[in-house]
Amino acid sequence: MNLILELLLLVGIIIYSYLESLVKFFIPQRRKSVAGQTVLITGAGHGIGRLTAYEFAKQKSRLVLWDISKVKKEVGDIEIVVNNAGAIYPADLLSTKDEEITKTFEVNILGHFWIIKALLPSMLRRNSGHIVTVASVCGHRVIPYLIPYCSSKFAAVGFHRALTAELDTLGKTGIKTSCLCPVFVNTGFTKNPSTRLWPVLEPDEVARSLIDGILTNKKMIFVPSYINISLIVEMFFPERVLKAINRIQNIQFEAIVGHRTKRK
Repeated sequence: MNLILELLLLVGIIIYSYLESLVKFFIPQRRKSVAGQTVLITGAGHGIGRLTAYEFAKQKSRLVLWDISKVKKEVGDIEIVVNNAGAIYPADLLSTKDEEITKTFEVNILGHFWIIKALLPSMLRRNSGHIVTVASVCGHRVIPYLIPYCSSKFAAVGFHRALTAELDTLGKTGIKTSCLCPVFVNTGFTKNPSTRLWPVLEPDEVARSLIDGILTNKKMIFVPSYINISLIVEMFFPERVLKAINRIQNIQFEAIVGHRTKRK
């Protein structure tokens, strides 16, 4: 196919995709059934993971909460995996301990690699499954005093996108992927968070949004959903405008700054 025809096809795909998105905005998407499917959730003892497990239980799924060394022997192939375990240490970079940086990356991104490498072969063999990466809005924009956390969440979003592209290239379209990106969630890991423009979310709200996104095979799940629009708009703003927005946003939480705990 020559270049002109390929460009015309691209224009057609763009128009079709926007029309499809417009239709989906007004017409609820069909939700798939996960009843009887085996769902593995990491970090399921607290917060989003715990409430996500409750939501899957309502869908009559089989839950595994969580020990990788026993999973395959005891429950067989995993059909849905939710990589939810997370670590965060609010502090300025120089106050952040080396072991805290290491732990952040081990939990927030490296664990995704080892879990998916263990579970992906059976999904590829069946051309079926759903891989969920729990990231954060911090995987799309940065917040001071969370350098390791933001870096690891950017990596998690990149992992999701690269894995999605690789599965598509392999023709494994039966394996679905989703990435959860909420704003601050009131799980207790970040103390006393507040913002002017974003809500501080409750874990049950995030868990419901996650389940809805999984059941409708949504690729990127922003909570609240309008965050997606704000991130797109911000791409066109000059740096001075972004700094002004950050001042208005006035994100605050307890963090260690200069080896002392402050509200920043």
